[in-house]
Amino acid sequence: MTSTQNLVSVSTADLLPERKQRSSPRRRQRGHLADRRSNLLTIFMWVAVAYFVIPLLWLIVSTTKDNSALFSSFGLWFGKSFEFFTNIGNLATFQDGVFWRWMLNTALYAVVSAVGASILATACGYALAKYRFRGSAAVFALILGSIMVPLTALALPTYLVFAAGNLTDTPWSIILPSLISPFGVYLMKVYAADSVDDSILEAARIDGSGELRTFWTISLRLLAPGFVTVLLFQLVATWNNYFLPLIMLNTPDLYPVTVGLAQWQANASAGGGAQVLFSTVLTGSFVSVIPLVVAFLFLQRFWVSGLATGGVKG
Repeated sequence: MTSTQNLVSVSTADLLPERKQRSSPRRRQRGHLADRRSNLLTIFMWVAVAYFVIPLLWLIVSTTKDNSALFSSFGLWFGKSFEFFTNIGNLATFQDGVFWRWMLNTALYAVVSAVGASILATACGYALAKYRFRGSAAVFALILGSIMVPLTALALPTYLVFAAGNLTDTPWSIILPSLISPFGVYLMKVYAADSVDDSILEAARIDGSGELRTFWTISLRLLAPGFVTVLLFQLVATWNNYFLPLIMLNTPDLYPVTVGLAQWQANASAGGGAQVLFSTVLTGSFVSVIPLVVAFLFLQRFWVSGLATGGVKG
């Protein structure tokens, strides 16, 4: 018995190095392929970062230069530091400080539209996900189809509708169309289907809670991460909206910052002593981006914490 066991152990020990030698080239090859993929992904990530960061860096750098330095110095290096404060002063005083009026208009349009669109999208998506009624599939299909329609195709019909109601050249002509977010409805429908358990709704009904009360007190808290996501998307979309205010508004005091800066840019490109506006327009563009960055940083903690909480199952 001992001799047989020794032979088996010896033969097994002799075979193991051969297996290791056979498998080691394959493992090395797999390791090299994994390293190459990791390097390619890293390079792609840095290219993507540069694609998004370099324009913002150029904008920041341009705010430290006057009009002549914009065309005579290297574009990705800073100018004189005091020029930034000079540009801010020119921005604040040009045309009696109308830029700050445009910023307030933009904030009003964006905040009201984003909050309203988020509430409507959340309620609609929740209803489509948790209630069964006749025609729900057709309604959802219609919403999906509306996502594919470009906004420019709806500009003229929207203008005619608001012109018939004497609502053009008013804040309502910007706010009311922005309250509709088909993508937000789709997103909340998908999110509500997984985040709100049917047993919770049944327990609320057994306790005597109405459907509207259940939505506001229970379901809306569970849908908070999706709500914040739609809020951010709609806030950015309305803040950066240019075409709709361009065709709806005629009064400069009602312009958002996008249309106002575009008017300044057109005047600067036309010349006639208005070329000093180039540095003012770039400074205004930089200032207009700051509220979006602050809003994202403020809402991000609710977004991330809500997603982390929703990912934990008991």
